Amino acid sequence: MGVLLKLIDAVLFLFFLSIALAAPLIDSQTFLPQSVFPDLLVDLKNWYTREYGDYLLAEKPDFFVGITWIECFFQFPLALLNLYGILAQKSWLCFVGFPYKKSILFDWCNGVRFQIFAHFLGVITSDLLGSGKASDTLLMIYFPFTGLSALAILRGLLPLSGKITSTNGKRPLLGRKKRI
Repeated sequence: MGVLLKLIDAVLFLFFLSIALAAPLIDSQTFLPQSVFPDLLVDLKNWYTREYGDYLLAEKPDFFVGITWIECFFQFPLALLNLYGILAQKSWLCFVGFPYKKSILFDWCNGVRFQIFAHFLGVITSDLLGSGKASDTLLMIYFPFTGLSALAILRGLLPLSGKITSTNGKRPLLGRKKRI
């Protein structure tokens, strides 16, 4: 189980890294003026839009602009926290599952992760499929993000490691007390 969790964490690390890079550098260009960004980033977004036919970035429909606001102000900080948590193997990582919740923060993290999954699956995917504007290449770019969002939710249901210990490190959390 430990090897599988490390593999999942490695895949999710790349997923969160792509979010941490794309949200502030590319996606925020949908609601901020282009004059704020260096020409290199504007050219990169324009090349991507032309090369892959990403009509959402080109046309900037209102729902997509709203989603990019959510992505930049909620998903981006959560991605940074998850990147740090994966690298440092922190026990407070938002991957802590429902049975091991210790505070409202973990409820919030799983709630935000569910929101992220829901907007990719519900809104963007339905528009990509329903509009008829999306090319097969564009679908192949967006669909993995839907699957990886689901994987992040499922990873939140699994413990950080196989060992469950107390926070003070003196005795196991599930150990039995001695009778006197």
